[in-house]
Amino acid sequence: MSLLEIKGVEKSFGPVNVLHGVDFSVDRGEVVGLVGDNGAGKSTLMKIVTGMYTADGGDITLDGQSISDRTPGERRRMGIEMIYQDLALARQQDVAANIFLGREPTRSVLGMRFVDRSAMKRDAQAMIDRLGARLPAINRPVGSFSGGQQQSVAIARALTFEPRIVIMDEPTAALAVREVQSVLDLIRQLSADGIGVILISHRLNDVLSVTDRIVVLNHGHAAANLKTAETDMTEVVSAIVGGGDMAEAAAHEARG
Repeated sequence: MSLLEIKGVEKSFGPVNVLHGVDFSVDRGEVVGLVGDNGAGKSTLMKIVTGMYTADGGDITLDGQSISDRTPGERRRMGIEMIYQDLALARQQDVAANIFLGREPTRSVLGMRFVDRSAMKRDAQAMIDRLGARLPAINRPVGSFSGGQQQSVAIARALTFEPRIVIMDEPTAALAVREVQSVLDLIRQLSADGIGVILISHRLNDVLSVTDRIVVLNHGHAAANLKTAETDMTEVVSAIVGGGDMAEAAAHEARG
């Protein structure tokens, strides 16, 4: 039994059919790439997984338990965490404040509750160390960090919820090559810790380098479910665009 299973999920918005009976799964510690053109249904599918949208048909199970009727908050508490492309960081705040935003540890002083900044800094540093992330200092505003370093903070924040599944939306977009490798290493660390990862990305080189499987969505259909070790750029692009010379051209462009 897979950790997360999506079975026959359908979704329409008015007359527009976005998802047509999609099947999708993630095992413990598995990294699955979710790729496809804009409008293929990737974001809609993941918003159904997190509970932001309700599916019109099909079912979603986590560890064999249906979660289709669960709220977004319940799904998060059950272990589904999503890191959006904009990261949703408070960029004027430091690392500890971002990791524990809205869940700050407190201590009692003369019967009154105060935020325990020492505990926040200690626990934030422990989480960064667990990831093996490289940050200049945890007491600096995260807005002063590079894109890859901010991604590290967002991942560390997600880990404080003790997730079983982490969904990452374009985590390497607009990053320099060295930063891309750092983020991919963080994804590998999540996998090594037994956390399932869904990687949404248009950067197929990154997807091919870090995933175990690649699921291709094409016009709301699961057009391909490929083992990464047994596929290549041309086959993935062919599933995205529909085959032929267009696939070869697109693959060349993606590699370049």
